[in-house]
Amino acid sequence: MTAIENKEGKAIPTAKFNVRVGDEFKQLTTEQLFKGKTVVVFSLPGAFTPTCSSTHLPRYNELAGVFKDNGVDDIVCISVNDTFVMNAWLRDQEAEHITVVPDGNGEFSEGMGMLVDKSDLGFGKRSWRYSMLVKDGVIDKMFIEPEKPGDPFEVSDADTMLEYINSKAVKPEAISVITKPGCPYCAKAKQMLIDRNMAFEEIILGQDATSVSLKAISGSNTVPQVFISGKHIGGSEHLDAYLNS
Repeated sequence: MTAIENKEGKAIPTAKFNVRVGDEFKQLTTEQLFKGKTVVVFSLPGAFTPTCSSTHLPRYNELAGVFKDNGVDDIVCISVNDTFVMNAWLRDQEAEHITVVPDGNGEFSEGMGMLVDKSDLGFGKRSWRYSMLVKDGVIDKMFIEPEKPGDPFEVSDADTMLEYINSKAVKPEAISVITKPGCPYCAKAKQMLIDRNMAFEEIILGQDATSVSLKAISGSNTVPQVFISGKHIGGSEHLDAYLNS
């Protein structure tokens, strides 16, 4: 691949994106995305691909509230995919805090000098993996993955970007709540977390896990069971005591 240029201090390329909103195609422009805003952008080889789905997009979505608290207006994910694929990926990932942008023709990626040939994988032309902080249409900072074979993922992650924006930013704790439908104590535990703006992942018995998993993970047969940053908190009463301690 040819050498990739760091474009810090330069304006982003002008491009138009065909996006599907409801039952209609609409055109989204780079001016609409970036003018007068502070935007974090991360670009990746493809929707539904392993690293992009397991780590890259989910972590940006997880830290979206922290980015917002530190002056970021929007988080944009750009990939050389069509709008139907990008919309389906967004729904699959439940990444409600991310704006996905389909650079279907590679127009923006080419303008960034990031369009690379991945024909050996059957992908055709795709974007190299990178992230950048854009302020009012001008690139403030870029984190470009090293130019080596494969799909390196070392510097374009959400934590590296947040470290650049504010090295002292407080990141949210990882919280999981095992629940079952119709459980009032589960509803109480979830509401306690919601009231404190604490994002959590809900694991529903019968849908995401079984009673065997509940017993194996928590050592208990009852729900809810709450886990915070690797620590087993317990049920709703235990969570209440933990949050008020």
